[in-house]
Amino acid sequence: MENTTLKTWPESAANLIAVAAGRAPADTVIRGGKWVNVQSREILENHDIAIADGRFAYCGPDASHCIGEGTKVIEAEGRYIIPGLCDAHMHIESGMLTPAEFARAVIPHGTTSMFTDPHEIANVLGLRGVRLMHDEAMLQPINIFTQMPSCAPSAPGLETTGYEITPEDVAEAMTWPGIIGLGEMMNFPGVINADPKMLAEIAATQNAGKTVGGHYASPDLGPAFHAYVAGGPADEHEGVCEADAIARVRQGMRSMMRLGSAWYDVETQITAVTEKGLDPRNFILCTDDSHSGTLVNDGHMNRVVRHAIDCGCDPLIALQMATINTATHFGLERELGSIAPGRRADLILTSDLKTLPIETVIARGMIVAEAGEIKVDCPHLDWPEDARGTVHLGKHLQAADFEIKAPEGANAVKAKVIGVVENQAPTKALTAELDVQDGLVLSDEANDVCQIALVERHRATGEVVNGFVSGFGYKGRMAMASSVAHDSHHMIVVGTSREDMALAANRLGEVGGGITVWQDGCELALVQLPIAGLMSDSPAVEVAAAAQKMVEAMAACGCTVNNAYMQHSLLALVVIPELRISDLGLVDVTKFELTDLFEDNK
Repeated sequence: MENTTLKTWPESAANLIAVAAGRAPADTVIRGGKWVNVQSREILENHDIAIADGRFAYCGPDASHCIGEGTKVIEAEGRYIIPGLCDAHMHIESGMLTPAEFARAVIPHGTTSMFTDPHEIANVLGLRGVRLMHDEAMLQPINIFTQMPSCAPSAPGLETTGYEITPEDVAEAMTWPGIIGLGEMMNFPGVINADPKMLAEIAATQNAGKTVGGHYASPDLGPAFHAYVAGGPADEHEGVCEADAIARVRQGMRSMMRLGSAWYDVETQITAVTEKGLDPRNFILCTDDSHSGTLVNDGHMNRVVRHAIDCGCDPLIALQMATINTATHFGLERELGSIAPGRRADLILTSDLKTLPIETVIARGMIVAEAGEIKVDCPHLDWPEDARGTVHLGKHLQAADFEIKAPEGANAVKAKVIGVVENQAPTKALTAELDVQDGLVLSDEANDVCQIALVERHRATGEVVNGFVSGFGYKGRMAMASSVAHDSHHMIVVGTSREDMALAANRLGEVGGGITVWQDGCELALVQLPIAGLMSDSPAVEVAAAAQKMVEAMAACGCTVNNAYMQHSLLALVVIPELRISDLGLVDVTKFELTDLFEDNK
């Protein structure tokens, strides 16, 4: 299935030896560069790199003995030669792109390896969806390893997914060629309570000799955290402060620090290395979630490395955190993550280690990007029709479906409100005094309280769960709907007008999924995501342009929150505190239980 003629190291060993010894010509020699050696954390001036069979053959001060008649010579001209960048934890679907188009977007930014968890599509299409993502990933000219999703649903009993992932599914996936481990184990209460299903998934992964991904979204570093670590997760990316990072590495986990489109968790944790002096080899950089606009305009892992350096991290240490540390964590340090003999020939030429301009990108020995332009094809899978028709509303929604009825006889209510926290995954559990008119609870624009609804879209039940949300700053009559609704991916509709909320939801049912923004009964923006209601197979630049119009439309409706779309899409994420919404109701994630919308009534 893999779209490469790349031989294994053993298959290439005889040729690599011959090239290194000068008995056979290299395919490519990069001459006169500064070799950034992440194995020893040093810069070696005026070194050459010889490549054969898509792997490094010779890395040393003079590769002239490796140059033959057919050898391609690239003059580094004193530039730095660094390993291709690795993203240790991310979700391709968050870019609103298929694996092929995600690869096309990030290759010019120097990403040559990704460790992806397709748990978004797992919630919609189950194991089959994971296989489709895996198969397209295997076609790409860079390394895209797939982690088998662990939690669909992420919180059993608190949400309903399109499909459920079972231990049997996990065991089957462990036999696929591109599966590198288990995706983030989000059901941390399940692990802490030794839930047999969760432990069976972890066991299937460990028995296959693969890496178990972690997700511990709690500030509690007491016995509950220790119990979670004892269950087997090997890494953790939900840390938000220095104490979180330190606790994780002390317990033998890798601390994954993320800079995504909405997650800014590097600066608050990297002080564990820069100030406390902890061993940096157990710290890893990742993105987690990057939408297409970030990829097109700001970058990918190059953006994270630059940010880490800006936060005071030594450039060589930051590069280790985005290369060899990641490879080591997944048991691939003999295969990628460094420039050393036998490893896959993935590298970047750059003229500056701090600002990190990505000038030339080589993957598996081939030039894949130069000066920001991709130079290779990224093959597409032929996605089947049922993967494109996944939004099943069951009925034409009306404004009445979004009415919130007050308790009998109430003139006002004290309602629980989901509070959006800018640039962070957690929400706040707020309350608001809301007026009642004609038996219906009113939102409160003056105090930034508008409505939120979770519309079931997998089984065509026609069910709508209504609640309240604060923090977006919306004004006037508007609505925004998204079929991207982590993790169960029903449909989240936020609005100030029930009529516009119905129009927005019906629009997504009509186009098969995506994001739409409405104002005064008119559509301002539409991002079509026809594959599982999560992704587009259009180029990233086109999706980013549509997403930019969506951002502008949100601003036109009064929203000033940074990357508010990401916050919108996470409002149903019932594994991260404090308050969320699901198809079963309002969820108190501090207690992992359903809760009533209203408190004491007047």
